[in-house]
Amino acid sequence: MKAIGIDLGGTNIKGILMTEDGAVLKTLQTDTNEKDQNHWKSAIAHMVKHLQNEGKDAAIPTGVSAPGLAGDNNDRIVLMPGRLEGLEHFIWSDHLQTPAWVLNDAHAALMAEAKFGAGKGYKDIVMLTLGTGVGGGVMINGALHQGLLNRAGHLGHITLNADTDFFDVTQMPASLEEVIGNCSIERRSLGRYKSTYTLVQDYRKGDAFATYTWLHAVKRLSVALSGFINIISPQIIILGGGIAEAGDDLFDPLKTFMDIFEWHHSGVRTPVVQATFNEYAGAAGAAAFALYKSKAS
Repeated sequence: MKAIGIDLGGTNIKGILMTEDGAVLKTLQTDTNEKDQNHWKSAIAHMVKHLQNEGKDAAIPTGVSAPGLAGDNNDRIVLMPGRLEGLEHFIWSDHLQTPAWVLNDAHAALMAEAKFGAGKGYKDIVMLTLGTGVGGGVMINGALHQGLLNRAGHLGHITLNADTDFFDVTQMPASLEEVIGNCSIERRSLGRYKSTYTLVQDYRKGDAFATYTWLHAVKRLSVALSGFINIISPQIIILGGGIAEAGDDLFDPLKTFMDIFEWHHSGVRTPVVQATFNEYAGAAGAAAFALYKSKAS
């Protein structure tokens, strides 16, 4: 069985045609042109048509990954303020003239890893995407947990310090997103860095201020992960997104801090691993979600 996945991002739209066992048959990519909704809506329709022709089937299950909160039946994004005007309440199955299921982009990244990547074979998974913001997803007993209003998995919006006057976009004080996301790097580094990438470059060189700033963020991440372990008790935690591409510069100090904060019980530790999917994670996850939903319907 084949599936089509579309990932609608602020910069690029990515499409993928893949088989149920994870073989990638075709990938496509084009500019989003976020300010022009007619452009990106038309581009996605053309992309889906092209992938249907490639798969020689007009009824291939189709998934769409997008920022924002999906509706109860996953047919649209119902909340995405300030970006991609025209996305909210846009019904993709009507536009594409084929059954289409829509999910949050971080949830899609989790679906990709659970079906085809680092989470394959696990039923209880926590995933965080570390980038401009911090997204996330939770899988429980093999099913994506979406919860009331499909808000579940916004793991970046937990507080690590309630006694502060600095609030994130969800009105959470000192959230995980604000202590490690790229959105706050200038503030956290006193204006010295504009990206986490350049911060990590200086950390590698042994710069004292970069080392303090980076390890302070990693320590806070370890506290959050340890909290997720206490609450959800996942079999594995997967970290994706651009910040996770720091590799050993992230995972080595993270392990040191996890050794301190993780609840040690029965000699069992929760593995924290890097996501295996690259830029097509959202598209692959949308395809995986379409397969799941088409079988359930």
